[in-house]
Amino acid sequence: MSELEGRVAIVTGSSSGIGEATARHLSLAGASVVVNSSTSVEAGRTVAESLPTDSIYVQADISDQAQGHALLDAAIDRFGRLDILVNNAGWTSPVEHSDLDGLTDEIFRRTFEVNVFGTWWLTKAAISHLRRAPDGNVVMITSVAGLRPGGSSIAYAMSKAALIHLTRLLARACGPVRVNAVAPGLIETPWTSGFDEVRRAVNERAPLRRVGHPDEIAQAVLALATNTYTTGEIMVVDGGISQVS
Repeated sequence: MSELEGRVAIVTGSSSGIGEATARHLSLAGASVVVNSSTSVEAGRTVAESLPTDSIYVQADISDQAQGHALLDAAIDRFGRLDILVNNAGWTSPVEHSDLDGLTDEIFRRTFEVNVFGTWWLTKAAISHLRRAPDGNVVMITSVAGLRPGGSSIAYAMSKAALIHLTRLLARACGPVRVNAVAPGLIETPWTSGFDEVRRAVNERAPLRRVGHPDEIAQAVLALATNTYTTGEIMVVDGGISQVS
C-alpha cells in the first residue's frame, strides 16, 4: 500500500476495462487516482468512489484540447501535484483492412483525434507538472497492432504506431520525466466483446493459448510506473501472439 503513497495519477478512459484495472492497481499501491471517461459518467464515478485511496472522477473528452486541459487542472486543483499520467483513452471503429472505402474520413479523423491528438495535447500540458515530481512519468497504452500489421482498422494500427514512436521521442526529449508504453494483445474488455474470430485465433495460436485480462495490463503499467530507471521502453503483453504471427 505504500509504494506510491502520496503520489497522484491520472488514468484516462478508466471507467472500465484496462483503464479501470489500472486505476485500481495504482490505488492499491497507494496513489490517489483521477478517474476519467468521456461519456460513462456513472461508471466512472462508481470506480472513483470504490478506490481505497482519496480519488476523484472527472469527465473529459481528451480529443477536445480544452477538456483535456480541464482534466489536468482538476487534478492539480484537488491534489496539488501530478506524478503519473496513464494515457489509456482510445477510440476505434472496426473496418476490414482491405475495405479502403469503408475507412471513411470521419472514422480516420476521429481515431487520430482521440488516440493521437488528444494524447499529445494532454501529455504536452502535463510535462511541466511531471517535471516537479520526484519520479514523474507517463505510460502510454498502445497495442501490438502498432508493431505489426493488424488491429481493428488501418487507422487504429497507424494511431498506435504513432504512440509507440511518440513514447520513444518523448523519453529522449523530456527526461528526467520517464515515458514508457504497454502494447497489449487481445484483452477481454467491453471493447473487445465482439471480437470472436480474433479471440479464437489467439486461443489457438498464442503460446499461452488464451487472451489476456485487464489486470495483466495493469500490472505492466504499475511495473513501468514504479521502475525508476526505465524510460523509452515498449512492454509487449500479448501472450506471445506476436512471436507466431
